[in-house]
Amino acid sequence: MEGKTVCDILSTIATQLISPVKNLLVILGTLVFIYGVVEFIAGASSEDARTKGKKHMIWGIAGLVIIMGAMAMITILQNFFGLKLDNFCVWQS
Repeated sequence: MEGKTVCDILSTIATQLISPVKNLLVILGTLVFIYGVVEFIAGASSEDARTKGKKHMIWGIAGLVIIMGAMAMITILQNFFGLKLDNFCVWQS
């Protein structure tokens, strides 16, 4: 039985931990935005409800921008260094 290398461990962490967390954060940001839209529409007669809805929409969009920006930076770095998400140690192959 062969032991795992650092590359195998990093690849496992990326595919089994980081990708699902990233997807969960995107879903959470989208849900916060949609909740804000529903709150804004449902409270159309109340200025307070509209304000709360706007804040939820802004925070949902801000979260999505941060998540997508981080994903873009990671992709740029991976392309720059020639790495793939599932294979960090291409120089060993």
